[in-house]
Amino acid sequence: MYHPSPDMPSEDEIRAADLAVWPKQGDSFRGYINQNIPDGRPGFIVVFHGNAGTALDRGYYPRMLGALSHRVLLAEYPAYSGRKGELNEKNIVEDARATVRMAREQFGGPVIVVGESLGCGVAAGVAADPRVPVDAVLLITPWTTLPDLAQKIYRFLPARWLVRDKFDNLRNLRNFRGCVAVAVAENDEVIPVQLGLKLYAALTNEKRLWMFKDAGHNSWNDRAGTAWWREVMGFLERTDLPEKSRR
Repeated sequence: MYHPSPDMPSEDEIRAADLAVWPKQGDSFRGYINQNIPDGRPGFIVVFHGNAGTALDRGYYPRMLGALSHRVLLAEYPAYSGRKGELNEKNIVEDARATVRMAREQFGGPVIVVGESLGCGVAAGVAADPRVPVDAVLLITPWTTLPDLAQKIYRFLPARWLVRDKFDNLRNLRNFRGCVAVAVAENDEVIPVQLGLKLYAALTNEKRLWMFKDAGHNSWNDRAGTAWWREVMGFLERTDLPEKSRR
């Protein structure tokens, strides 16, 4: 389920990605943030990544969104990149909620939460807590629930009953009042596209769906150029929707 790279990336690797450790104080490290963002754009985007590697491996988010003048925080999980902590849904989601609250105190709002693959479960778990200020959510290659996904993969086993972590995106987004963008990969070989479409159909929020044609689980970002990101952010940042703030 979890495949962390346990070592902290080197200073040279972080510098090469044009990112900085956030926050700067030693053991309080929670992720990486882009630099040289023009003044005047409030708030931030926080990204929760998939189950392998480290947050730093997802440098395409700050590259694309930074070019559109967005502040982007690549949040890191417990037990990844040298952080301490146990790997389970409860611990990861609670840690993610704390990260969003800390970033909100420093950067203000609005807050847009992005999840990719496993990160969709984390993002939805963050949005489910009304004490955490989240204005909008983007889910990339999501599922409905982790037991649903396990059963799809292992059709001839009682897989749904063997999964400890649930990451129930259906339940977690049920009472979220902000808008939700969903992006699925047509040929996703890891998370069946039907699960993402089923999740989207169940949402009662202001919502919008994008499908990356002929893309797989790890190749969707090859098709997500500047125009696509501008379109998605235009939806998530709309000002003509009813009040979205969780506060």
